[in-house]
This record gives sequence, structure tokens and C-alpha cells, in this order.
Amino acid sequence: MASTPSPPRSGAASVQQAPSAATRAPAEPTGIPIRTILLGVVGVTLLSIGGAGAGAVLKIDPLLTNTSLSWVRYGHGRDLATGVLYAGLGLVIWAWVRLGRMVRNRYVGSAAVVIAIAAWTLPLLLSPPLFSKDVYSYLAQGQLALHGFDPYRVGPAALPSPLSDNVSWVWQNTPAPYGPLFILIAKGVVWATGGSVITGVVLMRIILAAGLALLCWSLPGLARHLGGRPAVALWLAGANPLMLVHLIGGGHNDILMVGLMAAGVLLVLDRRHVIGIALVTLAVAIKATAVIALPFLVLVWAARLDGTQRARFAKTIGGGIAVFAAVFAVCTVVAKVDLGWIPALSSSSTIVNWLSLPSAVGDFAFTVVNTFVSVEPGVFMTVARGAGSLLLIYIAWRQWRAAEDGGPNAIRHAALTMLAVALLSPATLPWYFSWPLALGAGLAWTLTGLRAVVFFSCVLLLVTFPNGDTGLYSWFYLAFVVAVSSLATVSLGRPDPLELSSRYGPRP
Repeated sequence: MASTPSPPRSGAASVQQAPSAATRAPAEPTGIPIRTILLGVVGVTLLSIGGAGAGAVLKIDPLLTNTSLSWVRYGHGRDLATGVLYAGLGLVIWAWVRLGRMVRNRYVGSAAVVIAIAAWTLPLLLSPPLFSKDVYSYLAQGQLALHGFDPYRVGPAALPSPLSDNVSWVWQNTPAPYGPLFILIAKGVVWATGGSVITGVVLMRIILAAGLALLCWSLPGLARHLGGRPAVALWLAGANPLMLVHLIGGGHNDILMVGLMAAGVLLVLDRRHVIGIALVTLAVAIKATAVIALPFLVLVWAARLDGTQRARFAKTIGGGIAVFAAVFAVCTVVAKVDLGWIPALSSSSTIVNWLSLPSAVGDFAFTVVNTFVSVEPGVFMTVARGAGSLLLIYIAWRQWRAAEDGGPNAIRHAALTMLAVALLSPATLPWYFSWPLALGAGLAWTLTGLRAVVFFSCVLLLVTFPNGDTGLYSWFYLAFVVAVSSLATVSLGRPDPLELSSRYGPRP
């Protein structure tokens, strides 16, 4: 407990007065928007219920197959389940935007957002996989490792089982592109659940939810360093439906990666450089993308040392490499794997969609040229992706040079580089944009910036169908996605954009 200050003993000291009420930072609101939180709970519950028929369901489900409820996966039953799922998704978006208005207007604070995140996450832990079948791939890769196969050399099809049967055909013969720590986690999940698909999915989600907890722990601190507001950062990244529905509902290991990465970045900003870099290394051992943050953290560390710039860089680069090598080596040895995940990283290039700008350019150029002359698409894609990779290297180098003075500003440049990676990679999936969001949520956001995040978050959330197929090539569906996302964007600043309620009165 702070002691009560004694009266000043000198005239010079008498000018040092305690800050007045007008100059103190405003206290954070403590209200809890129960109705808004419950709205989101109803949404994720409907989402989970609808997912039983319309999600990325099992081929043979021991809970529903050959039971009186199996009709929800066929014909009109599936249509009904899809309607329930999208109704829940609409409520989730509505609740998130409502919460965002309250946060932006300082009606609620960080505690309310954390409660909302927890309440909206719990139903998703027990739902069928939503919008992706990747969690089945994780489990199948863990089963390979558990039975002595090298998941970096063979795909799930090498070991037929109920786990591999549910893996998407695209990845049946694809080696795992994930780091040794994640292979170890997947192996442990399969061992603990005895190869059960359903309990394996639930346990994997619970472990991945630790990444969400780490992210929520980190965001207030990152906001403190980066000039933003903790409640806004938590709402923007932690409560974002793109994070919750795709990363928790879809069961993607990206949430564990970004949680470890955000925690490591915060520790480095708090001057705990070694342990911070160790945590980011663990994130790399989950998924390689986190390595992008490390060069920027070296700059933050170097700026705090004495000596010439060359000497400071030499110390921090050497120290950073030593920490990285030690932590990564331990993960590799314990997981009993090698570095085969590095060449396996190219496996994602089999995905072609227009979220990746180089893939979009290559596909569009092929479509135009092929209209007049019969050509092979491979050349166009290779050239476009090669140009995209060169552009990405250039952007990353410029961002790193712009951050060479270190300090919290280096994290802003790291977030921009992560955004460039998501946009310019040969293959991009909607949840990849969680990478820059985790690092950039703590910045000071304007209303225009928040609206942009709301719009693109909703687009990325909706652009995939519940069973994991892409909706990018259905123009009617895309028009629906843009309309919903635009309405959510406008709603962030205006409670009743369609003027359907008399509660707010006529607009002036």
C-alpha cells in the first residue's frame, strides 16, 4: 500500500503537487455488457449446433452416424443446419461489433472484453471442426510420429486409420510443414486420446486455446508499449470472430504460434530479452512464420546496449542466434525429428486462391491469355509467385532498416512485414491475417482503421464455406459477404445504420 505523502519541507518542494483529478488518466470502465456477451454466447452455440451438420464433419461419426440425428447431414437436414450455423455467425458478428462500439466509447473496459472472449470460446471447444479440416491433418501427423513414421517425409495416407480417413484429399500425401514442437504436441494428443478422432479434436482445441490465453495476457502490455488502449487491443485481436471461429473453431495451430509470439514480443519490450526470444523461438517451433519477428526483436535489444551500432548488433545477433539454436535444438531432439519440415514448407503452394496477391495475378493473367491462346497455367503462376517473393524480400528489408533505431516502433514494422507475408506468400488462407493482427492490435487505432479491420475481418471470416471449401469463386456469395461486412463496418460507428429501430430516433 502506498504511504500518504508528507507536506513539503521547502519552498522548492512545494511546487511538486499530486496530479489533479483533471490530469490523472481516466479510470478504466468496470461495467459488464451482459446482454451483448449473451448475444455472442447464443451465436457461438448456434454455430456449434449448426456445425454438427454443416461443418467439416467426420466421414463416419460415432455420435451421429446410424442414429436418429444423422439426417442433419443430408438434404434438407443439412440445409437447416447451414441456416442455423449462419444465423449463429451473424449473431457473433453483431455481438462483436456491439462490444466494439462500447469499447471505443469507453463504456466498457478490458475486464468485460476478457469475459466476452472466455464466454464465446467455451462452446467452440466442443463443436465439430468449423470452416477447415486441418485439425484432422494435425492428428494424423501426430499418429505418424507416434507409430515411428517420419511426418516430414510421408503424408497421412501412409498410415490408414480413422484419423487419416478424414484428412482432406489435398493433404493426404503431403508431409507436415510444422515445427518439431507442434509435432510433439500432436503426437502427445494422439497418445493421450488413443487415436480417437472426437476426443483428439477436443483436446487439441484445449491446447490451442492456451495460445489464445497467452495472446490475451500479452495484448494489454503490448498496448502499453505501442500507444494503444488495452481494451481496444483485446477486442480487436482477442474477441475478433476471425480469431475465435477460425482459429479455435477451426482448430488451427496459428493461434498457438501467435500467442507465443505476442508473449515473447512483450517480454522483449519489457527488457526480458532472452526469455522473450526463447518464447518466439517456441512459436517458430510451432509454425515457421513467427521467425519474421526475430530480426525486429534483435533491433529492440540492440538499441538498449552501449557501444557502436556494429558492436551492439554483433552482440544481439550473436545472443539471439545462440538462444534460438539452443531452444530449437531441444525441441527437435525431444520430438525425435529432424529439419525435414523446412523443405515441406513448400507444400502449401498447391493452394491457389486470390487471397494471395501473386497467385491472384498469375491466375488472372493466365485466364486472360488463355482466352485467346491455349497456354499452360504453370508458367504464369511461377513468374507471379517469384515476383511476389522478390517484392516480399524487398519490403521486409525496408521495414527492418526503418526499424533499426529499435524501440516499440520496431514492432509496428514487424506487424507490417507480417501483413506483407500474408498477402505475398504463394498461398494465403483467411486465418493467416491473424499474424499481423496479433502484433498490431496494440497500436493506437483511429475509427477509420478500426472500421477497415472490421470489414476485412468479416470478409475473411465469411469467405470460406463451413465445410472448409472456399467461397472465393462464387460471385453471388461474395456479394453477400461484402454486404454483411459493409453493414458491420458502418455499425461500428452508428448503432442503427439501417434505421430500423425507433430507439435511436431519426438521424439529423
